[in-house]
Parts: sequence; C-alpha cells; structure tokens
Amino acid sequence: MQLETVNNSLCSAVILGRLKLSTKLMGQHMLCYPSLPSTMEKAREEAVKGVPEGTVIAVDEQTAGRGRLERTWFSPRGSLTFSIVLRPPSEEHLPQLVMLASLAVVNAIESVTRLRPQIKWPNDVLINGKKVCGILIENIFRGKALDFSLVGIGLNVNFSPAAMPEIASTATSLSVETGQEVNMLELLSQLLLEMERLYLGVKAGRKVYGPWLKRVETVGKEVSVTFSEGGAVEKGVVEAIDNEGGLILVCPDGRRIRVVAGDVTLQV
Repeated sequence: MQLETVNNSLCSAVILGRLKLSTKLMGQHMLCYPSLPSTMEKAREEAVKGVPEGTVIAVDEQTAGRGRLERTWFSPRGSLTFSIVLRPPSEEHLPQLVMLASLAVVNAIESVTRLRPQIKWPNDVLINGKKVCGILIENIFRGKALDFSLVGIGLNVNFSPAAMPEIASTATSLSVETGQEVNMLELLSQLLLEMERLYLGVKAGRKVYGPWLKRVETVGKEVSVTFSEGGAVEKGVVEAIDNEGGLILVCPDGRRIRVVAGDVTLQV
C-alpha cells in the first residue's frame, strides 16, 4: 500500500501503522487529513490530476460535507468519512455503482458488528429505522464520455448523534447500536474489501441487483419522493425497484412514476 502523509495528520499516522488491507485496488493509494471541508471536493481535485483508480481520500473530521440534494452532512470525529476515485469503463456501469456502494457498506457493517442494516432507496443505510450512513456519488464527464466517478461515504461509527440536535431524531451510530466502540480500521479495511469485490465483479459483467434488492426496505412502503430536479414532491406506494435501480411509485390517482433520482421519506 502506498500512503501519502499530509501535514503529519493523525489519520495518516494511525493508518500507516495499523491498517491492514487485503485489497489490490481500493486504498492502495491513500491521502489522509486531520480535517477537510469536503473529501468529495478533494477527491475531484486528485482525480483530475490523474491519481490511480481506487485512491481513497480520508479524514478524521469533515467540516463542510454535503449529502444528496445539497443537504449538509455532519462528519465529526468518530465518523468514518472518505471518498474513492473510480474509473468505470462506461456509463452503463453507473446504476450498478449506486447499488454496490450501499451493499458494500451493509456487508461490511454486518461482518464487523453482526448488526443487520437495511438500505433505504437509493443508498441510505439504516439500522432500526435510523440513518447510520450516507453515500454520495458524482459522475464527471469529459464531453459525452465518462471521465471518472467519486463515491463519498460518511459512516457514523464511534459517537452519539443524540448530542447533535440537527440529527438526534433521525440518526444513529454503530457504537450506539452495539453498546461499544467499533474498530474503525477493521471496518475501513472490510469496507474497502467489499467495495473492491463488488466493483470488480460489476466490471466483469456480474450484477449486484439481486443481493442489493434483498437489503432494500423501501418496497411496499408508503413514501413521499422529493425529486432531485426541481424539488417537486410526489406521494404514493413503492411498487417495485427495477434492475437499473429505478423506483416505481404508484400514486393515489393510479399514475405509475419511475423515479431515478430523488429522496425518499417513509410515511408514518
């Protein structure tokens, strides 16, 4: 593993001495910082420079993170926050990329903690109905050709969201759910291993739709969907999710809408 130490950060020092990776791609080039405004912004800068596929940008603390729909994402110390630079062969792989990222998180959490997380469409990870991980994916094109993709992951590990009024009612963490601290290096190692396994499988032509769908808890639920484009809201029941990740929403008036990008809120 090649590791670049930036400003003698604590994150770099810890990972340099203790992180054990069994991957060949993910995390073999890593940049670690004590603090950054956004790992996604830094990952974009590095991708433009031509860093290798699988490069990871990780931080101890992120101060201006953002989630989908330009929402703020809180990443205090005790969270596992990083972005990965990927270079999919074509845009045909992009729907699978959304699926494999959330599935990798679910698999890694289950492997390390024995918790049983679920996925809320399209890629939020929940435990007992509360959000434990947010995933943001950005695809950068050069002309009409896909240049690179960025996968940003913010996983609540060893802190209590209850102490943060902005997310206290909607979020949880692995330490809260397990009642003990979780080994973040073991979790990062397992997550990168899962990402690599699933990503290389997709590049080889395998699909992650089946395993991903089994962990999605949104089908059959009454929801409201806020669309990414324009912010319009539709309510209805999720009839299905197709093999490209599109959500099929049946509205009260009988209309069927295919949603490919948006935010889902479960109706209570």
